[in-house]
Amino acid sequence: MARKTERYRVEGANSLWKIYDTVSFWKVMKCFIIIQIGRFTPFLRVKNWLYRTFLRMTIGEKTSLALMVMPDTMYPERIFIGDNTVIGFNTTILAHEYLIEEYRLGDVHIGHEVMVGANSTILPGVTIGDGAIVSAATLVHKDVPAGCLAGGNPMQIIYTAEQMAERKRHEIVQWCTPKKQ
Repeated sequence: MARKTERYRVEGANSLWKIYDTVSFWKVMKCFIIIQIGRFTPFLRVKNWLYRTFLRMTIGEKTSLALMVMPDTMYPERIFIGDNTVIGFNTTILAHEYLIEEYRLGDVHIGHEVMVGANSTILPGVTIGDGAIVSAATLVHKDVPAGCLAGGNPMQIIYTAEQMAERKRHEIVQWCTPKKQ
C-alpha cells in the first residue's frame, strides 16, 4: 500500500534547492532551534511541552521521546503521537521528503502504547497502529497495523496482532507456572 502523501512537482532544479519556496526560512530556523533543545533535554515533560507549544506537534499524555529523537524540522505539526508511547533513541520522524522532480508531504500518525525502537526512521504518510512494536533500526516505509511487531529494512511484519496476543498468553502461563527444583 502506498504511503499517504501529497505530491508537489518542481521544475528547473531539485526540490531541496527550492526549499524556501515551499516553507519559510524562519519557520525552519525556529523548528531547528526548538528541536535541538528538545533532543538534549532530559526532562520528558519539558520536551513534550516545547514540541506541543512551539512546533504544534500532537503528543499524547505520558509519551516519551528519548534522547536525540529528531522530529521533522519543516512540518512538525504533521506529526501525531498517541498516549503512553515510547519513541526510541535517535529515531527520525519525517513529514516531508524532497526529491529531484517533486517534494512530498504526509501526516505521520503513531498510535497509543506504541514502542518504536532506537535508530528507526519513520517516513511521511505512515500510520503506526495502537499497541504496535517497531524493532530498532527499522525503516518504516508503510503502515504498521495495530498490535503487531514489525522490523527490518525493508520493514516487514514479523508477528501479526493475533500472533503477538498468543505470545503474550504463552509468556503469562510461563510466569505463573511454578518452576521445578
